Amino acid sequence: MDFWYLVLGIVGLLIGTELTIGGALAIARRYRLSDFFVGLIVLSIGSDLPEIAVALDAGMKSLLVQDASGVVVGTTIGSIVALIAFVLGVTGLVMFLTLPRSWVLRHGSVLLGATVLLYLARVDGVMSRAEGLFLIAAYVVYVMVLLTRETLPEELKETMVRETSWPWTRLLSGLLLVTASSELTVASVVRIATEFSINEAVISVLVVGLGTSLPELSISLGAILKKKVHLSVGNIIGSNIFNTLIPISAAALLSPVLISPGILSFDLPFAFVLTATVLYLFTREYGLQKWESTLLVGVYLLYVVVKLAQL
Repeated sequence: MDFWYLVLGIVGLLIGTELTIGGALAIARRYRLSDFFVGLIVLSIGSDLPEIAVALDAGMKSLLVQDASGVVVGTTIGSIVALIAFVLGVTGLVMFLTLPRSWVLRHGSVLLGATVLLYLARVDGVMSRAEGLFLIAAYVVYVMVLLTRETLPEELKETMVRETSWPWTRLLSGLLLVTASSELTVASVVRIATEFSINEAVISVLVVGLGTSLPELSISLGAILKKKVHLSVGNIIGSNIFNTLIPISAAALLSPVLISPGILSFDLPFAFVLTATVLYLFTREYGLQKWESTLLVGVYLLYVVVKLAQL
């Protein structure tokens, strides 16, 4: 029965996220933001609500009932790897992906720097409240810098969303559904892991991490089909920056988050090397090719096999 609760929780997370993203995107258009900015900030934050909701709920459980650090860390790392390998790979199979080299260097360096900060904050095996607050502050500074540099493209000057109540209603409804679904997801993962004596972090990486990455996959594929490459890739890069700096840090504000040695010795270094490799591919003039996208999906499947071997 707990398995079906888990499925129901993930489905609720996906539906709630879609409602939230729809409202956030309409609001973003109301204020005339560029496609890349919408993908990098608005959609990335909206599509990462499942991760932040799961992290906060697990952090509350650690504070009041039992330690759920494995759920927090596993979900975040699983989502990071799924985004940069599986989501980006599947999207790249549909269309060649390219970005201006200056964008890759600017935002890619932020992503790699965020990964290094996350590793340093957790190298002692635990993330404290102070370290979590520092990482959140780093993300806020990043967003503020982007806002000051955001300019209105010519094609959006006439774009205007006249309806103001319905987008906000969708946004708030989505937030409520995401919050409720996160409770169901975390509770079922903890019960399943306890019942079968399975490492919570492994289950979270494989099940919840991939499940909460499905909104990004849906958004990225939808954007690609509409030939909005910048929106698609911006969503993936922005989501990983957000995932790296926010969910675990938010949970740490409620209760210190414990990190397993395996995450520090394998998962985080793996995510860093994989991200650096993908960013290098984007710096080339011809961007990410389809055969390279196929390889990325293969790398993710290999990662899943390795995690299953840890069960």
